Order: sequence, then C-alpha cells, then structure tokens
Amino acid sequence: MDYITKGIGGFYYVKTPDGIVECKARGVFRKRGITPVAGDKVCLSADRAAIEEILPRKNVFIRPPIANLDVLFIVASTVQPVPSTLVLDQLAAAAVYKDVQPILVITKADLAAADTLQQAYAHSGIPLIMLNYETGEGLDEIRAHIKDHLCAFCGNSGVGKSTLLNHLAPELQRETGQISRKLGRGRHTTREVEIFEICGGRLADTPGFASLEAQKLCRIPKDELQHTFPEFEPYFGQCKFTGCSHRSETGCAVRQALEAGKISQSRYASYLAMYAEAETRKEWEK
Repeated sequence: MDYITKGIGGFYYVKTPDGIVECKARGVFRKRGITPVAGDKVCLSADRAAIEEILPRKNVFIRPPIANLDVLFIVASTVQPVPSTLVLDQLAAAAVYKDVQPILVITKADLAAADTLQQAYAHSGIPLIMLNYETGEGLDEIRAHIKDHLCAFCGNSGVGKSTLLNHLAPELQRETGQISRKLGRGRHTTREVEIFEICGGRLADTPGFASLEAQKLCRIPKDELQHTFPEFEPYFGQCKFTGCSHRSETGCAVRQALEAGKISQSRYASYLAMYAEAETRKEWEK
C-alpha cells in the first residue's frame, strides 16, 4: 500500500514498492478542504506525478498532522522531569478517543521506583512497559507493539525518547539527527512529520507530540470523556441515573468502584479535571 512518508512545501513523498516518489496533490483536495498528511494511504496517477485519491482514514490528527496512527507510546520518567499524571492521562484519553492504542513507557526506573505510576495504571487497561537498558527489559515488548503498526512516541523533553530510539534502531537515530541538522531544526523551528520503517513497522517522527501539546491533540466532548477511560467501561449501565457524569451523583457505579480500589484515585482526579475543562470550553473551541 502506497503511503505518504512526509509532506514539505506542497510536495509529498510517497512510499511505493519501487521506492519513494515525489509528487503533488490534485487541486480537488483543496476544493474539498482536505490536506494530505503523513500516514495517508493514497493512490497515485498513472505517471506518478500526483496523488489521485486519499483512501479512508482510521483517524487524523491536526497537530501534529498525521493519519492512520495505530499506537501512541507515552514516554514518562520516574525522575526529572517528574511526570504529571494529568498530562499522561490527557494524552492517553486523546489516543483512545482517536482509536489509537496508548502504551505507557517508563524510563529511568533504575534511578527511582515507579510504584506510583504502576499503581495508578494497574486497572486502567493501558499497557505499562518498564524499561531497563542494562538488562534490555521492555525493549522486545516495544518492538512487538511496533511490528505491523504505525506508531509515534510522545513525552516531555528529557524523558529519554532519543535514548529509547537509539536502542531500538541506532541507524534511525543517526538519520533523524542528520535530517534535524540539515533542516536547521531548533527549539522554535517548525518541523515536519516524517515516517520511517523500523522493527517491522513504521515510526512517525512527530515533533508536535510534546506533553505540553496534550490539549491540542483533540477536544474531547465532556459526554464522550468517560469512554476514554477504559477502566470505567465495566460499570457503564450500572449507575442509578441514566446519563450519570460519574462526579457527584448518588448511586454511581464508577465512584463505587473508585471507593473499592478498582479505579485509581489519580486517574479519577484526571477525569474530573478534564471534565471540568470540557465543561467550560467555549462553543467555538469544540
């Protein structure tokens, strides 16, 4: 299947069985208000000079611009920078909302215990992978999740994304470093999404997936928010009131599960914070 590996200045680079093809997009996409993005599966014209068709998307993100993402690795460190569970939960919720599998990857576990994070996500249904570079623990698990999928890594600066990438595919790390220097990428430089083949799958170099951008990934309506916390699902339909928001209503099955220790306090606190934010969101922001 032909797919876009990157787009720069109106040119698109499409991976085909015969290699990378540089082409443009037909004007019809602009008329329809559609912009091709990295990850899009496409059909090319007979002369391969243009993208004729964009196949139906599984999902699409505006910032960073990428389509058909399967897995989002959320990288967090046990030490500096200390993870914000709210930010981790916002990223995980955005992934679930967009039909992407979130996976939490914990780095620097040899420097500090990750008990708090392990407890917070024990009932979440979100896979949690502990990394130890000395023993190699966790690396094969990550490779298995990448295989046959389009993936991206996100997380704050300093959590160890580059180190992880270097262990997974040293040749890719060198390549992305060269590209960064060539494009003059700096802290405030706009960067393009680019997709590389790695570990039997594909990895998107997505500069926009910083934790600070969690709110910009997507706006989740407050009524949809409960569905982005997988651990709430077993209790749907068991609340006393239809349309329960799982905040202060009596007879709420989710809150009963919280009191019974089946849902973590930090995850529930994130839900309340995200619900409050969604509730105050202006109509034009939705």
